Amino acid sequence: MAKSQEAWNKKEREKQKQKSKKEKEERKKERKENAKPGNLENMMAYVDENGNLSSTPPDPRKKIVVNAEDIEIGVPKQKPVDPKDLIRKGKVTFFNETKGFGFIRDQQTGESYFVHVNSCAEPIQQHSVVSFEIEMGPKGANAVNVKLV
Repeated sequence: MAKSQEAWNKKEREKQKQKSKKEKEERKKERKENAKPGNLENMMAYVDENGNLSSTPPDPRKKIVVNAEDIEIGVPKQKPVDPKDLIRKGKVTFFNETKGFGFIRDQQTGESYFVHVNSCAEPIQQHSVVSFEIEMGPKGANAVNVKLV
């Protein structure tokens, strides 16, 4: 008995598939018959000078000409730095003589930079006004070539 029930269900599923195929084919025919012939002018869309879509062509007087060479893609090349800009002035905010390190606050930017006793040309103390250069180390910017002013 189970086998006959199984065969009947299988036949019903096949009928449903055939019925849905026919309906799909009929809808496709109906769409083709009711389709309006397209006019290229009606389907055209234009982009105006602000980047908005419009149905009218843009004004040729407002056209902007851009040279492909002027477009920079990526990071621009670094310009050579003037050596005078590398030398900065600041004040020693903290310096531990026993451990041999401290921090210098830049007078222009207000940023603090780490300084080690090995990068000092002269012995420095806390609250000393110094001139220094910036060098990138493994943990960030460091002050090097530190001299008293």
